[in-house]
Amino acid sequence: MYYIIYGFLYLVSLLPLRVLYFLGDGIYGLVFYIIKYRRDVVMNNLQIAFPEKTPGERLRIAKSFYHNFIDTFIETIRFISMSKKEIQRRSTGEFEIINEMIEKGRNVHIMAAHQFNWEFTNLLYAMNLKTPFVGVYMPIANKALDKIFFDFRKQFGTILISAPDFKNKMHQVFSGQHVLALAADQNPGNPSNAYWVNFMGKPAPFVTGPAKGAVKYNTAVVYVGFQKIKRGYYHFTATLLAENGSDYTPQQLTVMYKNEVEKIIRRDPANYLWSHRRWKYDWKEEYGPVYS
Repeated sequence: MYYIIYGFLYLVSLLPLRVLYFLGDGIYGLVFYIIKYRRDVVMNNLQIAFPEKTPGERLRIAKSFYHNFIDTFIETIRFISMSKKEIQRRSTGEFEIINEMIEKGRNVHIMAAHQFNWEFTNLLYAMNLKTPFVGVYMPIANKALDKIFFDFRKQFGTILISAPDFKNKMHQVFSGQHVLALAADQNPGNPSNAYWVNFMGKPAPFVTGPAKGAVKYNTAVVYVGFQKIKRGYYHFTATLLAENGSDYTPQQLTVMYKNEVEKIIRRDPANYLWSHRRWKYDWKEEYGPVYS
């Protein structure tokens, strides 16, 4: 089964991106107008995040989001055969801050959010950093697809650890100098075990692990934001949140991270993953304070 799926996707990946984008536009129409994939979730999220905007403005953001969403999957297929030269042509980034921390002997925790196209980071950062780049990923249920994604994500040296295995393998990561990348805007499995933060004007739970790890291991903390320059072209920005994580509490680092996520969402609302339920849980008093 793996060879059948891989062979098909590899052949599709050889098509020029302009052809794949043309196919993607047709998929967009199907997903947005016919299937209406998670459209209620997207519109509700946008209502919470942008109450000051008109329904028409939020609808335009939603349509642009779905185009970006589909483009990400199109580009992901293209990665199966995309050359290093083309990746470097289509994506640029700010690596100086991270490499400066590495030269000082520091470990670095990158905190990122679910923006498009996150798949470039595994490839681009592994090419440009001076120490091993470690990414944590969620396994795909289909084992053939999981192997295909795993193989192209690690092709330039990224060390990949699945989220379920991270607790068992994190001692291997932390034993040497490293850069660890985490998507810190995940919804926690248990809302009572979270840092509750005012996010886009409404309390939302944030996972505690990324900030706790930065404090415990006294790592530098860098926020990496994604900018879509145009279709198929991206730029990654880097903001140093803390040179010494242990100078702050985990709650403070989480708020600092949240503030950066809000900035980049307001700059380009359609480039954030609105199809996940960021406000899935409602805050309750027993959950503790809400930070802002």
